[in-house]
Amino acid sequence: MATTKVSGGDTPMLLEIDGLSAGYGRIEAVRNVSLAVGRGQLVALVGANGAGKTTLLRTISGVHRSSGGRVLFDGRDITRHRPAERVRLGICQVPEGRQVFGPLSVADNLRLGAYIGCDRRVIADDMDRMYALFPILKQKAALPAGTLSGGQQQMLAMARALMGRPRMLLLDEPSMGLAPLLVEEILAAVNDLRKQGITIFLIEQNAHAALSIADHGYVIESGKVVLSGTGAELLGNEQVRAAYLGI
Repeated sequence: MATTKVSGGDTPMLLEIDGLSAGYGRIEAVRNVSLAVGRGQLVALVGANGAGKTTLLRTISGVHRSSGGRVLFDGRDITRHRPAERVRLGICQVPEGRQVFGPLSVADNLRLGAYIGCDRRVIADDMDRMYALFPILKQKAALPAGTLSGGQQQMLAMARALMGRPRMLLLDEPSMGLAPLLVEEILAAVNDLRKQGITIFLIEQNAHAALSIADHGYVIESGKVVLSGTGAELLGNEQVRAAYLGI
């Protein structure tokens, strides 16, 4: 496959990854990755299991430390910033596997997402916005989050991240383990968020679903980004179609 190029054209970049590497001991899971996400864009990173997608996202959010390269956010080098500092700058992550706090109520999970806020009225307004975005969460607001279905937990995980009022939302495999109809519902919600102006970096194994809604996409193999283009370009790429779309 061809080498990567950054996205954007004339779009100002919000996130820029420059030669980023990260690993576990001697195992290098992400190798010299460079990519960019334009302000207001939905950018997808697709690849097989074990390709390095989650490690890259965890390195961007600061949960995993890089071994080389730089992470720039809105032109600012945040490579050595701690996760909490990155959240305060506006980077919020929806982790793989949802990871809601099962014993706590749906409402309390949402409140935890607003932990950097202090204005109760703003937090209450934001919760109302989340209930409007995902009405099922309002119906189940008093129930323990662990009683929700997988799709409902994914909605809660997304809403919890949105309570932090992110400038950039990092989404890690939101369709994992969900039935096809729920996958459509979740990705439709992601697309709606993009239309509202939220910048989204979407990590997804379901290449067709991700690239169908992406402004720009990247393909990662064995920790290296090997191809980039618009979502439509990658959907039409014969190598992508053969390797990831089963066509």
